[in-house]
Amino acid sequence: MIRIMLVDDHDLFRAGVRSILQAQDGMVVVGEYANGEDAVNAVRTEAPDLILMDVNMPGIGGVEATRKILKIAPNARVIAVTVLSDDPFPNQLLDAGARGYISKGSGSEEMLEAIRMVMRGQHYISGDVAQKLTLANFRKGGESSVLGTLSAREMQVMMMITQGQGNQQISDALFLSPKTISTYRHRLYEKLDVSNDVELTHLAIRHGLLENAQ
Repeated sequence: MIRIMLVDDHDLFRAGVRSILQAQDGMVVVGEYANGEDAVNAVRTEAPDLILMDVNMPGIGGVEATRKILKIAPNARVIAVTVLSDDPFPNQLLDAGARGYISKGSGSEEMLEAIRMVMRGQHYISGDVAQKLTLANFRKGGESSVLGTLSAREMQVMMMITQGQGNQQISDALFLSPKTISTYRHRLYEKLDVSNDVELTHLAIRHGLLENAQ
């Protein structure tokens, strides 16, 4: 049973997500909180396996709440949830310890798949978040404009590759064949003028999409 905590300052959104989760076998909502401070204070008693964390909330917000929660409960998994306005880019949430980054526009099946992937120890970034990254890099111009040539799907696959996921893992998450993912991978190599996953990861770090682990 996956124990899930909801942290979001919108009652209606929490109610909708709770309804979806409660209809699933193997998932249970153990707590709901409207701000990061209350979630941090409750994490010891609720002992969640996974937290769906709103990025923008009154008080400490999702990034800082994620950092604090994972200091208290390092085995918990966090999926950040964004409205795609002026929210932080995924690297800030991933640096704080989040394992996933989805938008409130994601469908219920995508949210559930993100939860399952994160609970398997993988990372997940939704397609519309990837599209925002593509547009942001296009607007920057200069060196970053090369990322603006990527489609939202290509950006999504790139982010998953640079988080260490293989073709089969990505294909399972995106409901595409491994052969299709392999095609995306080589298309990325050609568009970005790299020859392997290591160079692709270095490029993502250089453009601020990932934190440098060194």
